Amino acid sequence: MIKVLLVDDQMILAEGIKSVLQTAGDIEVCGIALDGTMAVEQCKTNPPDVVLMDIRMPNMNGVVATKRIKETDENIKIVILTTFDDSDYILSAINNGASGYLLKDIGSTALIDAVRNAYAGDTILPAKIARKITDAAAMVSSDRRAKLKKSFGMSDREVEIALMLADGFTNRQIASALKLSDGTSRNYISSIYLKLGVDSRAAAAEKIKKNS
Repeated sequence: MIKVLLVDDQMILAEGIKSVLQTAGDIEVCGIALDGTMAVEQCKTNPPDVVLMDIRMPNMNGVVATKRIKETDENIKIVILTTFDDSDYILSAINNGASGYLLKDIGSTALIDAVRNAYAGDTILPAKIARKITDAAAMVSSDRRAKLKKSFGMSDREVEIALMLADGFTNRQIASALKLSDGTSRNYISSIYLKLGVDSRAAAAEKIKKNS
């Protein structure tokens, strides 16, 4: 049974989501939190497998709550479920440990599947959200890109991935956002390490930030 915590300051919406999830035989809603502070506390006292987290809430928003929960228990999977598709929210949530980002207009079957997939360890990024991430990554200044290309001889795709790597994206998130296979993503990152002359993610991120 997959234990799910719902976090939303609008109880009527949370109750609706609960009703949808309980139609699945393998999902149990173990609690409802009305803000981020309550969510963090409930994750300490009764850890769920998956959290469906709203973004805009009183006391503590969903991005901060995601960070706090992941610091306490990295095994809890957190999927943002919100009405806002602002790229800053998306990037902040994922960089703070969210496993995915969904909009509340999602269908019942897709929501149940998303919970199951998050529990299985998948990254949940619908095409619309993935495009937002790609667009946000592409919006970095041409000056930063030019510096990396000139300094390290990177291709356009390597520059794009290097900047996402510096922003804290995991291999799987890079692959999902850019529609690459996991193997192709790893190959690009290995090539970037080689061109930077580093052998770790931390060293690569530091060097990219310093030289872009």
